[in-house]
Amino acid sequence: MTCEKDKMIAGALYQLGDPQLVRDRARNQELQRRYNATIVSDQDLRTTVLDEWLGSRGTGCALRTPFYADYGYNIHLGDNVFFNYGCVVLDVCEVHIGDMAQIGPYVQILTADHPRDAASRDAGLEFGRAISIGRNVWIGGGALILPGVQIADDAIIGAGAVVTRDVAQGVTVAGNPARPLVPQASSH
Repeated sequence: MTCEKDKMIAGALYQLGDPQLVRDRARNQELQRRYNATIVSDQDLRTTVLDEWLGSRGTGCALRTPFYADYGYNIHLGDNVFFNYGCVVLDVCEVHIGDMAQIGPYVQILTADHPRDAASRDAGLEFGRAISIGRNVWIGGGALILPGVQIADDAIIGAGAVVTRDVAQGVTVAGNPARPLVPQASSH
């Protein structure tokens, strides 16, 4: 890996102040501003901006404004993905979201992380870990998805959950830190 961008995307330590990454963030901010100035009826303009901004997206995606990202080009959406208002995706590493995923308002998907040792932080180094969200996942409002988390198909993330670990297929998690909910026995 010769450039800081490659290091960043690979999850290695990289220099945030690298000139190429500064240019990429400025480009992102311009596209973000253009997109966030639209309304739902500006569908043609929204499509044009999303095609330029995001790494890839399927058909039928809906991203309510405002929507915030670090770079945009590391975000990959399947078909019919829905983001409600005020979501944040810190995409220093790739974020893959499967078909039919529904993301509630003010959800934060955070690939960005920081070294635990002070000397590396003082040196301006950062790193990230990719996030994967499966098909037909529902993430409730205000949830936080932390770096490196993998959420399998059909999982449910409760509103306000802080997801620090992988979530298995079809499992519902909630709380801080998020833990699987135990089904209640019926009282018939």
